[in-house]
Amino acid sequence: MNRVYNFSAGPAQLPEPVLKKASEEMLNYRESGMSVMEMSHRSKVFEKIMEETETLVRDLLGVPEDYAVLFLQGGASLQFSMVPMNLMKKPGRALYVETGSWSQKAAEEAEKYGTVEILASSKDKNFSYIPEIPAVTANADYVHITTNNTIYGTRITHIPETGSVPLVADMSSNIMSERIDTGNFALIYAGAQKNLGPAGVTLVIMKKNLIGAIPAAVPVMLRYGIHIEHNSLYNTPPCYSIYMVKLVLEWVKDLGGLGAMEDINKKKAGILYDYLDNSRIFKGTVRRQDRSLMNVPFVLPTDEQNTQFLKKAEAAGFVNLKGHRSVGGMRASIYNAMPVEGVQKLVDFMKAFEKGAADV
Repeated sequence: MNRVYNFSAGPAQLPEPVLKKASEEMLNYRESGMSVMEMSHRSKVFEKIMEETETLVRDLLGVPEDYAVLFLQGGASLQFSMVPMNLMKKPGRALYVETGSWSQKAAEEAEKYGTVEILASSKDKNFSYIPEIPAVTANADYVHITTNNTIYGTRITHIPETGSVPLVADMSSNIMSERIDTGNFALIYAGAQKNLGPAGVTLVIMKKNLIGAIPAAVPVMLRYGIHIEHNSLYNTPPCYSIYMVKLVLEWVKDLGGLGAMEDINKKKAGILYDYLDNSRIFKGTVRRQDRSLMNVPFVLPTDEQNTQFLKKAEAAGFVNLKGHRSVGGMRASIYNAMPVEGVQKLVDFMKAFEKGAADV
């Protein structure tokens, strides 16, 4: 069977060159005589993998020297708890920008450790736009934003002014997809399974000076300082997932880095959005200026047509296009690994479906 075009929101499609490289090294990584799956995380060979992966993250994102780069477990969902546990003082207070389900979940977790105030929200229109985010003038332990909303297909294009208040960002679904100024953020976290690699590892980039007096009740494994001190090797890390992240980042670097990656992603998104803007039956669900480059939700006039389209699309090799239940319809996740060809072929298929619908 030929490989399908996988539009899954995550775990997502991986670059074919990365999968081929991993298969070549599966049984014998760099003449070690073993797979990365089998080697000790304390071995010199794996320590080298960690060093190379961190260097790639720093080079591609321009991470300043006073920031730590960590490879943790538990997904972005664990960071919903780790952030307030480590950054909230007593009495704790944090400001959250509510732009979707994941930002809501993050705020709900933070409420367990202190006071949470919603700085801005787009809940009133089912998160179909990015609200205006006011400059932060009040005292707070941190401000939290979600830069790209996987479910609703929106992205923050203007980073809010937070003054001396640390800015925390969940970048799970757009990390490494475009150029960013890492120095604008005090802490960035991202689950790997969209643009970085397979599920199992979470990237955290943070200012080292954020680590202060952590309450004694915080478990050792949930303390950023412990992981910084031990270079993400306090316990056995998700070794193979980290190795795969290394291969993905090498692929991004070979393409020309984040500038080139951003150009490719804008081209892909442009192909799909241009069609949606001119189609008679397919419609996007997001305000134009807030559209994500990574996740594109769209709908047909009726649920029956949505179901028919999804069935035919899957038969044609376009899989995982079903939209989240809170939006309905379809969602094409076009992360870094989705080639331009895949988006163009999807649009061609949509055009043929539209023509068929018109002929009925």
